Amino acid sequence: MTEATHTHLPLPPRGRRSHAERTAETRARIIAAVVESIAEVGFQRTTASEIAQRAGVTWGAVQHHFGAKDGMLVAALENSFNRFAQRLGNIPLEGTSLEKRASLFIDRAWEHFSSAEYRSTFEILLNYLGRDDLEQHPTWQERMFRAWDRIWLRLFGDAPLPRRRRFVLQHYTISALSGLASTLMLEGGEARLRKGELDLLKDTLARELSQGMQDSVR
Repeated sequence: MTEATHTHLPLPPRGRRSHAERTAETRARIIAAVVESIAEVGFQRTTASEIAQRAGVTWGAVQHHFGAKDGMLVAALENSFNRFAQRLGNIPLEGTSLEKRASLFIDRAWEHFSSAEYRSTFEILLNYLGRDDLEQHPTWQERMFRAWDRIWLRLFGDAPLPRRRRFVLQHYTISALSGLASTLMLEGGEARLRKGELDLLKDTLARELSQGMQDSVR
């Protein structure tokens, strides 16, 4: 009896990532390195070499994807906002009362504002905005403001407010959340959950939106 022969089929080749996939992955690593570095060592100590080392790329690769450092910082801000918008986008609308939507909105928003990612983007905003050379190119800010308004209208479009009043309420809500986040950062290791303040903000938001809904049916 002859010994049985075993035929070993070659393994199928591993799928190669496309150029677009490799580019997206590298950009994501660089943005993550920016956020991580600022959170750990601060904005001023987040140097070009620090970012490149954390991302595992050369500074030339960073420049290839983002140009100067400004482009990388803007990308980090936009990525942070997109993640924030994704959190809010998961809030269910059908069958969810206005008060519940307001409560979920504050809870999801606070997840973002109390995160290390927000602490990093806060430092970018603190050190980056207001520069004379950027005031001539505010397009990225305008895009985010428009996107923020779309998110708001999606969640609370059934409680129409006059345009000016809507912007005031939006600004108030963001200002309150960012203020609480700043307090959290100042407290450091002694930080406490801001439940009482968040509950007050929820009540205020729900009341203002409910008033807008009542006015619309009169």
